[in-house]
Amino acid sequence: MSDEPLLLTKRDDGVAIISTNDDPLNRMTLAYVDRLQEVVEEIAHDDNIRSFVLTSEGTTNFSVGMNLKELGSGMAEAGPDAFFDQRLDVISRIETMGKPSVATLFGYCLGGGLEVPLGCTFRLAAATGAQIGLPEMDLGSTPAWGGSARLAKCVGRNHALDMILRTKKISGPEALAIGLANEVWPLDELKQRAVDLAAELAAQPRLAVKAMLDALHDSEDKTIDQLLAAERAGVHATMGTPDATEGIMAFLEKRPPVFNQ
Repeated sequence: MSDEPLLLTKRDDGVAIISTNDDPLNRMTLAYVDRLQEVVEEIAHDDNIRSFVLTSEGTTNFSVGMNLKELGSGMAEAGPDAFFDQRLDVISRIETMGKPSVATLFGYCLGGGLEVPLGCTFRLAAATGAQIGLPEMDLGSTPAWGGSARLAKCVGRNHALDMILRTKKISGPEALAIGLANEVWPLDELKQRAVDLAAELAAQPRLAVKAMLDALHDSEDKTIDQLLAAERAGVHATMGTPDATEGIMAFLEKRPPVFNQ
């Protein structure tokens, strides 16, 4: 087994950058998921990190997904439900920790290589070369890491079924057209753009960002009254905070605000 770390992590001011270190395939092995779970928890509890990027080493593939050779041993050791629940828990933690995240989609983004980014706040795709999909039907199975649920919420039932039942692999521009990707960039600019976006998000008022992430989580399943109540909770959570004071003073003084001081 290689002594290389499974994930490379670094910080740039308030941004954490997590990079899968298995170029060129960047497989989501059993050990990778364990390590990702640890890193995600570290980010969730570190107040100095206000946003994060999920990417992979190299420029060939974001991830081909799980190492299928480990599937049997993984389920035998933990049991099928516990095995898949761990993966669901990691993605849910990314989605609900209250810190914005940015995923990069390039090369193969298949199975878990799409399901993990589906838990992120933003997804940026390469303009060329990306093959994004949930191909589990080709294996006689179905998505198991929340892919069908999150894909349907993201792009709607029709697009989700079209991709899953036909095992379609779509490009970055196609992902942008159906709402799966937020932006498309040339491959050589993609990772830097993801870091720049995360830095932009990190500079926003932390409590206000968390309030909006909490309020709009699963917004399509909430009534307007529930959404209004969540919005009001955000108002109360940010009222009178240093960032709220700074925002008002910056507006009155006609200067850019400096938050999170």
